[in-house]
Parts: sequence; structure tokens; C-alpha cells
Amino acid sequence: MSTLQYRVLVLLGALALVLAIVNAVMFSNNRQAQNELAARGQYIQQSLQLEPLYQSLIKSLADLAARDNDAQLRELLSSQGISFSANPQTGTLR
Repeated sequence: MSTLQYRVLVLLGALALVLAIVNAVMFSNNRQAQNELAARGQYIQQSLQLEPLYQSLIKSLADLAARDNDAQLRELLSSQGISFSANPQTGTLR
């Protein structure tokens, strides 16, 4: 085996080793991204299941704030981006 052949083989071996390391790093990063994506999907799925509960809770808080004219509760709701208007109850007394 000539010196040139030896150097080419060593270079190819080093290149194969570098590619194997790059492949391992990319596999690890891909696995982490998949785990993060799965966790986000699970969070979204659980949030969707709780949405009716959250809506009824917010409606109850808004009704309470409007009924009692509670400024602190109104501020709390508005700080979370929730706005509402109090509609006067229209009914006839008999």
C-alpha cells in the first residue's frame, strides 16, 4: 500500500467517524424536538378538554363582577384580556 493510498484511507475513515458523530447529534436533537412537540400536543389536548370549564368560570366571575359592581374583579378580568359589559336585566314585576 502506498503512502497516498494510506492517507486516502485514513481521511475516509476520519470522514466516516465525523459523519457518524454528526448523525448521532442530529438524532438526539430530533428526538428532543419530537418530545417537545408531543408535550405541546398533550397540553393543547388537555386545554381543549378544560375549555368549557374555563368559559363557565369566566362567565361566573364576569356575572359576579357586574352584579356586585366589584372593581377589583373587573380589573383582574381586564388584566387577563377579558372584557364584558353589564346588561341590565329587563323583566316585569307583577
